Amino acid sequence: MGMKSLLARALVFAMALPAAAAGITASGPASAVPGNPDDKTILHVLNRIGFGARPGDVERVRQMGLAAYIDQQLRPDRIPDTQMAARLSSFETLTLSSRQIAQDYYVPAQMARRQAQLAKKDAGNDQNPSDAAKKPRTPQEMEMARKQREVVVELTEQKILRAAYSDRQLEEVLTDFWFNHFNVFAGKGPTQEYLTAYERDTIRPHVLGKFRDLLEATAKSPAMLFYLDNWQSADPNAADMREQRMRPGGRGLFFPRPPQRPNQNPNAQRQKRGLNENYGRELMELHTLGVDGGYTQDDVVNVARAFTGWTIDQPRQGGGFRFEPRLHDSREKVVLGHRIKAGGGESDGEQVLDILAKHPSTARFISTKLARRFVSDTPPPALVDRAAKRFAETDGDIREVVRTILTSPEFFSADAYRAKVKTPFEFVVSAVRATGTEVTDAMPLAQAVRQLGMPLYMCQPPTGYADRADAWVNTGALLNRMNFALQLVSGRMRGIEPGAGPVSAALANDVSPATASTIAKAGDPKQVAALTLGSPEFQRR
Repeated sequence: MGMKSLLARALVFAMALPAAAAGITASGPASAVPGNPDDKTILHVLNRIGFGARPGDVERVRQMGLAAYIDQQLRPDRIPDTQMAARLSSFETLTLSSRQIAQDYYVPAQMARRQAQLAKKDAGNDQNPSDAAKKPRTPQEMEMARKQREVVVELTEQKILRAAYSDRQLEEVLTDFWFNHFNVFAGKGPTQEYLTAYERDTIRPHVLGKFRDLLEATAKSPAMLFYLDNWQSADPNAADMREQRMRPGGRGLFFPRPPQRPNQNPNAQRQKRGLNENYGRELMELHTLGVDGGYTQDDVVNVARAFTGWTIDQPRQGGGFRFEPRLHDSREKVVLGHRIKAGGGESDGEQVLDILAKHPSTARFISTKLARRFVSDTPPPALVDRAAKRFAETDGDIREVVRTILTSPEFFSADAYRAKVKTPFEFVVSAVRATGTEVTDAMPLAQAVRQLGMPLYMCQPPTGYADRADAWVNTGALLNRMNFALQLVSGRMRGIEPGAGPVSAALANDVSPATASTIAKAGDPKQVAALTLGSPEFQRR
């Protein structure tokens, strides 16, 4: 039987995989981590708090002890991860500040485009403007465009390499989780200039820290300020200040006028800029309280007023956060019943963050999302209750909330086993890990993730990518995953050397009769590996 026929048969039974399989022992609510776990239990942990097992990982964790392994992952700073520095050493942009990235990669590209536009305009006086615009780009333009793309390319590659090879697996899972929770879109204007620092300095250091610290770090990040437009939000009474352009003595404050549309009143460009509610709304709906968290439209307005003046210093040149009092609404505000006195300045926004971080709805919303990531698409209410209680007891200590979830009976229950469908990113990385593949160029993997429907750093809505199975399970997606598996194990991807060992350990020899029958018909080890990675069991974690 040919490989395509085997893949087609695999697809038929892919949709029939049950959500739960054999049970996993749980000892009690204090800590349900089994003292003598079987391979399936260890693999369950490796799939949930990391991106799956590499060859030899199950035995390594057994020797260490499952409880010790979980505790070690909760303290990533104690895990030597020296190999990652070597893997990432050739990437030039990962350690640069946003200002350096802007000056070295983006400003030159902008200048090159302007010069080319002027040259085309001068050369095209006797041409139709559209014809002049169609002229091929100059070598300088192409080189500058390539260099500009390099920033996001290197960021994308490092994300894949860290997930595939870092020993700090839980840290990588949570970096992905919190970036998605506080999503920003690389395709929106200069946001990508700030993207490297956003993940490196805003998200990664806080993934197991206090939620309040993470919340403020994102609120002051230029990436978030750009993405949700808060950098332009101002007290409507500060019209004169908002009309200030870049000029000497202006401290670099820049509010671009909106482009004039056809048939638009020319005076419309001079309309007053005012309050922008985007960040205030998403801060409550997506970052803290949740859509049912008990806030009103009045709260949205008052939160937005509290964050007026939270802007960016020299935004087109990679500048950092700056509070501009001349843009701030200094009047009294009321948020969720809390009165914020007039004249507080920057502290108005900080008081809002305090209110939201301590709110019971935030404890429940964050605990629900974490339980959904680690346990199931419909997390058990009792587990959410305990996690939310722990959130409140520890003043939002993310490490302790995650510990509560990872050591719970629900986490080790039969219902949780293979209850989560892997996202495209999780699937691709877990396939690399399971096969022991050596990657020297991660871009083909990034392209595969994009083709599977999840381009990294390019999720446009602030909701981030979906964390439930229904977003990723359909016949076409499963067939594409199996095609990727065949490409991976066949060595047909540039810069990727597939491992030679068997991949059966990635499923702990726990497969359905239909899967076992299909794999048994494979003609060679590569077919066995491809069908294993394409099996419905491997699509779940």
